[in-house]
Amino acid sequence: MALPRNLTWDMANTKWAAQLDPVLANPLNGVIILKNVSLINGTTTINHLLGAKLQGWFLTRVRGAATIYDQQDTNPNPQLTLILVSNAAVTVDIGVF
Repeated sequence: MALPRNLTWDMANTKWAAQLDPVLANPLNGVIILKNVSLINGTTTINHLLGAKLQGWFLTRVRGAATIYDQQDTNPNPQLTLILVSNAAVTVDIGVF
């Protein structure tokens, strides 16, 4: 959506905010990549370093064959840690937000 060229500053400021605020509020803007995380065959608890409750995670690199899922629904410390379960020992990079 393009902004008209002849807007007053107040009107432009309001329209820009309406368009930019959703983009700036996207939690993916604050992704931290945790590199070379060693997962065991079983449960691994990782400090996610966010300083806030984890909203989500994704794998950015997997250095072996493994199935990986989380146990965040039962994590007693979601503001500090991410609990991952793997069916193999593997090293991964994880994006957390």
